[in-house]
Parts: sequence; C-alpha cells; structure tokens
Amino acid sequence: MDPKCWHVELNDGHFIPVLGLGTHAPEEVPKIKAVEITKLAIDAGFLHIDCAHVYNNEKEVGQAIRSKIEDGTVKREDIFYTSKLWITFLQPDLVRPALEKSLKNLQLDYADLYIIHFPTALKPGEELLPEDEHGKVIFDTVDLCATWEAMEKCMDAGLTKSIGVSNFNHRQLEKILNKPGLKYKPVCNQVECHPYLNQSKLLDFCKSKDIVLVAYSALGSQRLKGWVNQSSPVLLEDPVLCAVAKKYERTPAQIVLRYQVQRGVVVLAKCDNEKQMKENMQVFEFQLTSEDMKVLDGLNRNLRYAPYQLLKASPSSLWSMPDMPVTPLQNLHEMLPILCPS
Repeated sequence: MDPKCWHVELNDGHFIPVLGLGTHAPEEVPKIKAVEITKLAIDAGFLHIDCAHVYNNEKEVGQAIRSKIEDGTVKREDIFYTSKLWITFLQPDLVRPALEKSLKNLQLDYADLYIIHFPTALKPGEELLPEDEHGKVIFDTVDLCATWEAMEKCMDAGLTKSIGVSNFNHRQLEKILNKPGLKYKPVCNQVECHPYLNQSKLLDFCKSKDIVLVAYSALGSQRLKGWVNQSSPVLLEDPVLCAVAKKYERTPAQIVLRYQVQRGVVVLAKCDNEKQMKENMQVFEFQLTSEDMKVLDGLNRNLRYAPYQLLKASPSSLWSMPDMPVTPLQNLHEMLPILCPS
C-alpha cells in the first residue's frame, strides 16, 4: 500500500497521517535549513508536518510547503500541518491572534491541527520564557477550559480543522473532557513516547476517550548538552532493539517507528537527510509479530529524555509526571532550542 494512504481517523472526522516529520531544530542550525529538509520530506512522502511557534521556523517550513504545492508535487489538501499554541498565549483573548500569527508566518489559510503546547501558562507577552529580576520564570494563572473554548472558536472560524493538546496527563485531559458545554473533544495528545517510555497507561486512557496519542522524541532524543543527561542510554543502540532490527533486516529506527504504528500511535520522526526519510517511509512495508511487540514493550523503563522539570513547578498546571528526573539548567534560556524535540 502506498504510505500516503496510511491515515488514522480523528474523533472529529478528519484524518491524520500516521507518520509525521518533526521540524524542531537546535538553535545553531540555520533556519533556512528547514526549507530544504521540509521539501525533501514531502518528496519522500511525508504529508504530515509538525511545527510550532516556539520552534521559530514556521516561515521557512511554510515556504517549503508552498513551494511543493506550486511545483505540483502536492496539493494543499494533501498536507496535514500541525502548529502549537505557545504557553505565553493561553489567555483566551490571545489564542486566536497567536494562531493568526502562525498562519501569517506560514502564508497558509488554515492549519490542519492546532494544539496547546503545554498545560502550563507563563506571563503573556512576546518573550517566550519571561523572567523576573532574579532570573526565575514568571508563571501565569489561566483556566485551561477557557483556553479550550477559545480553541473551539478558532475551529469554528475555519482557522484550523482540528484542535488538540500536548504534554497533558489524564487529569488534565479529563478537565477538558468534563467541561460543561464542551463542543469539540481534543483529537490528540502529543507526548514524549518511545520504547523506553511507552506511555501504555496514557495510551489506553486516550484510546478509551477516542483521542489519538502522537509520539515525539520517538527515536530517542537529540541528546543536547545542558538538558539531556549525557549518561542516559541511547535508544537506537539498545541491544534488544538492535537484535529485533537484525531479525527483520531493518534499521533500529524503522523498528521503533513500526512499533508505534502497530500500537495505533501517530509518530513523529526527526530526520535531516533523504536516505533516512526514505528509510522511515519503509515502515509500511513490514509488520512486527505480536511476540516482538511484547519484547519491545518490555524495554519500558519510564525514562524521559525531556523532563521539563521547570514547567512542572507551575502552581496551576496540575502537572503530574511520576519519577520525572530533575535536570538542572544553568540558564533558563537553554530550554528554548530544545523545547518539545520531535
């Protein structure tokens, strides 16, 4: 089957491609690189493009999408574009302007999916991580249900086809789901998910509520210093995973991606060269046995490459991530290049 046909139906009737391209890149990578990478990905068959305001490259990603539409490679309706509402814009009156700004940067008329990036609010303003005079992040208090109502209005206005959330736990999801007068359920919850953190309980909860789990950091992590513990294990070098890859004559990355596909998880893969992109698309050419799926399930060790300990400190976030390790940050702004690595 043509991989372009592999989609999952969302609870609002729209369809999302099960394999997506993560477009986050470290700060030292020139933004113009996003144009080249996104074009290569679309040529390789990636129709699901995941980006965010905080990645600071929506102009470049949008340029690449428009270029591939103009040269006839794809039509706009073929592309599934996801953007994210940053946490300084969670006040209800700021939601639509934030989405409109992303669309202006993209030069697109609508997003296919718009999601709340974190269930934690920071002081409103253009500073991505506002600090006080002591260098401490300035939190804000916001009612996530009111934020969600503003998201629903964006959907009604045709600015986005679907709306969802990211980095929510089951309690935060329930807060939205139980909101009086709920018009649209979240279609997805995007979270860190890989064999070392398989999110089985959250996945079961999301499935029970007809919410799609979307996996970021699915291949492990970019392992950026100052954020990820450099002594943490490298997922794609795991001996058990490598043994499964050898059995199927596939790469460890292909096995990891196929594992998620078979679990019903939409998976984001970060890659920056054509060979890797084409390899990633080959996950639709084979199937893992139930026994090998159990073997991969057994790799779970609740290991988070992206702990986001800072955001856990919010008094209003209801954040709950058991066994989440504390990762010291020498400087708050070290977070910016690495937030939500896909």
